[in-house]
Amino acid sequence: MEHARFHIAKMDCPSEENLIRLKLQDFKGTIHFLDFDLEQRELAIWYEGEFPRLQSLIADLELSDRVLSRDWQKPPELKENPRRERRLLIYVLLINFSFFFIELFTGLYSISFGLQADGLDMLADALVYGLALMALNRSVSLQKRVALAAGILQISLAGLGLYSLGIRFTAADYTPLSSVMIATSFLALLANSWCLYLLHSHRSKKASWQASTIFTSNDVIINAGVITAGVLVWYFQSPWPDLLIGLTIFLIVAYGAFRIFKLSKT
Repeated sequence: MEHARFHIAKMDCPSEENLIRLKLQDFKGTIHFLDFDLEQRELAIWYEGEFPRLQSLIADLELSDRVLSRDWQKPPELKENPRRERRLLIYVLLINFSFFFIELFTGLYSISFGLQADGLDMLADALVYGLALMALNRSVSLQKRVALAAGILQISLAGLGLYSLGIRFTAADYTPLSSVMIATSFLALLANSWCLYLLHSHRSKKASWQASTIFTSNDVIINAGVITAGVLVWYFQSPWPDLLIGLTIFLIVAYGAFRIFKLSKT
């Protein structure tokens, strides 16, 4: 069977994996197997059809791809349990969605944009996993409508957050409640660390599990960033560390939303 390997420089989390899967639904041939290696940022595809069309679809996503090799290979056997994978997907989605509300309300209470932005990042993660669940065994047109709705919601929330953040930048005459920032982010850190432990303990080599591990690892880093900002707010009695971490997270979420929105329109 025809086999092609790509190096995709900007593929480092489940967002890109789901975007690629959705995009490849437009392939006119048959795709028998996809093997994602997010750590090495490589994608192997076993397929039947025209390679130029396959390469063009991946290039449309503008993820800095290049072809590593093309040959004939037998596709690997899939030995994973799809029910267990689905349960994990739902579990991670629920945790992210719950902490979206927790961090949103505590962020408003403590006047912390870092917490609000981290909550939005949790929502963005939940939307990615929800998109993957809703797109299972659905038509391409429905998948793209779901992606469009998720992208619009994500962009709208990020835009509102950046607007509010801009107002605070011009009048930074307040101090967030650093204790609430630290405590809430610490709880989010524990939740993401627990998810990371479960993912690692499964020891699966399947792409979706590896992707979930990397995505959750990124969440842990963001949680640690908000905790650090909270400590700096307490030490300097200044809102600027909170504003800067909030700006960074809002921009990350907005960038991901634009990519999802772009895909839904292709």
